[in-house]
Amino acid sequence: ILFLKFAFSLSKTYSNEIKANRKIEKLNYDNLLIENKFLRSQLNPHFLFNILNSLYALTLKKSDMAPTMVIKVSEMMRYMLYECNEKRVPLDKEINYLRNYLDLERLRIGNKMDIELEVHGDLENKFIAPLIFINFVENAFKHGGIGAKNEKGYVRLDITVENQVIHFVLENSKRMKISNSQSMKPVGGIGLKNVQERLNLVYTNNYAINIREDDYIYSVDLSLLLDNQNI
Repeated sequence: ILFLKFAFSLSKTYSNEIKANRKIEKLNYDNLLIENKFLRSQLNPHFLFNILNSLYALTLKKSDMAPTMVIKVSEMMRYMLYECNEKRVPLDKEINYLRNYLDLERLRIGNKMDIELEVHGDLENKFIAPLIFINFVENAFKHGGIGAKNEKGYVRLDITVENQVIHFVLENSKRMKISNSQSMKPVGGIGLKNVQERLNLVYTNNYAINIREDDYIYSVDLSLLLDNQNI
């Protein structure tokens, strides 16, 4: 009888352990689905249509900038489709993706806005979750425009790496006064809430974000802890 009780208890413990492991596996799977869904949503069709229209206009003019635009779009697509399947990517590649995006916006917008990017610090042997910043940058162009007193609009991005921490500071002028619900909704309808959900998922307790807004300026100040290997 004691043996049967022991066997039953052991079997129940083993069964509970299996159930617990299945719950963990399901949670990991659900998190993976969330991550993949978010990454797929980065492919913003409006941005691509605008770039293609701009490219078409450049080809009609036989502009020397057309080949440059094609190369940058190709690099961005390759990065998004083939390299962003990893949990972490090299930081320098992620920043190069942002450079290409900003360069394309410069080609598309022309002299209507000042677009600046400054990068400071050592980028080598550091890894980051892919496409973690792009929604904020897209949002800056969606709402960016003529500044206060009809001054020229701007988008300014400063990226600083100190030890294993990256500081991402983005500021843009606003073309009009808009509600918080609109301003916190990045391009593609993803929404700041979902961006923060992803940050909670991949950088739990390892990031800090501060968003400020007034009638003329919208800014994002995000800091997060980098990895020194591709986990």
